[in-house]
Amino acid sequence: MAIDIDIPPLSSNLLDEARARLDGLTKPRGSLGALEGLAARCHAIRGGASPLVVAPATMFTVAADHGVARQDVSPYPQAVTGQMVRNFLEGGAAINALCAVAGMDMKVVDAGCACPPFAPHPMLVAMRLGYGTEDMTQGPAMSRAVAERAVEQGIGLARDAVGEGCACLGVGEMGIANSTAAAAVHCALLGLEPASVVGAGAGADAAMMARKAAVVERALAVNRMDGRRDPLDVLAAVGGFEIGVMCGIMLGGAAHGVPVLVDGFISTSACALGLAIRPGLSGYVLLSHVSAERGHAMVLQSLRDRFPELAPPLLDLGMRLGEGTGAAVAYVLVKCAAAVYNDMATFNGAGVSDSGRQTF
Repeated sequence: MAIDIDIPPLSSNLLDEARARLDGLTKPRGSLGALEGLAARCHAIRGGASPLVVAPATMFTVAADHGVARQDVSPYPQAVTGQMVRNFLEGGAAINALCAVAGMDMKVVDAGCACPPFAPHPMLVAMRLGYGTEDMTQGPAMSRAVAERAVEQGIGLARDAVGEGCACLGVGEMGIANSTAAAAVHCALLGLEPASVVGAGAGADAAMMARKAAVVERALAVNRMDGRRDPLDVLAAVGGFEIGVMCGIMLGGAAHGVPVLVDGFISTSACALGLAIRPGLSGYVLLSHVSAERGHAMVLQSLRDRFPELAPPLLDLGMRLGEGTGAAVAYVLVKCAAAVYNDMATFNGAGVSDSGRQTF
C-alpha cells in the first residue's frame, strides 16, 4: 500500500502575484524582510484567495511512547508521557500558554501512549495505534501496515480540521525517548552520522548522549537501514507513532491548501518523511525555528539542500522543548504577515508617491 495523496506544486504565478502586491504597498520594497516572503508563500498556499486568511489555526500536539526508552536514553521515566498529556488537557503546559497567546486552538492526540486510556476531553483525540512502539534496537518499531495507518490517520486529522474551517495547522509532540527515534529517522533518510545528530533531548548528559548515539547506530544496523530510503520502511523500522501522525498532518494540510508550521527536531523528522513521500510538500510547510537540539541545524540544512523550495526557519530563540511551542510562537509571525498583506494601503490608494525603484 502507498500513501494516496496529491500535493500540487506551489504556483509560481501566485508567488509573483503576491510579490507584486507587496511591492505596491506603502513601504520601501522588501523593507519588511522575511515577513514579505512569508506573506507571499501563504498567499500561494491558500490558492490566491483574497483576503489572505490564516485563521483560525489548530495546533496538534501528538503524543506516543517508544520501546527504545528501555535502553536508558532519557533522564525521565516513560510515565512522563502520559503525565504530560494530562497536563496538556488540564491547560498547564508551555504549549497551552503559547497557543492561548498566539490564538491557536489546541488538540492533543494520543497516538500510542503506554498508559491506560485517557478520560474523554474536548481537546483529546484518541487514536491509539498501540501502547508504545517496540524497541527499535531489537527489530522494527512497528509494522509497515501500522506505519501507513499512522500517516493516514494524520492525513485524516488535517482533512477534518480544514473541513471545519481551519486555515493553518501546527504540529508538535510529546514522547519520552522520541528524540532518539527522530535522530534515527534523520540518519536513515539523510545519511547522517548518529554522533553528529543525537542531542540532549529532555536533558541527557554527555554519557547518556553517547549511549543514545550507540543505540541509534544499533537500531540502524539491526533494521538494515544502510542505503534504504523508503520513507514508510524507515518510519516502521525506527520511527514512532507520533512521528507518523505528524507526517500525515503535514501531507494532509498541504493537500488541502493550508500552511503547516513544523516545530523542532522531532517534528522535523516527520517533515523529512513527508518530503520523501511527496517532495511537493516543501512549498507548504513553514519551518518555525531552529531548535537548540544538537543536529537540528544540520538536519535543516540537509533538507534545504535536497528541497530548495523549503524556506529558511522563521526563528532562532534557543528553544528545544517540543510540544509545538516553537510553532505556536511562529504562528504570530504568520498572522503578522497576513495583516501586512491584507491591511496595508497601496501607494496609489493612499496617494503616496512611489520612488519607482525595484530595491531599497
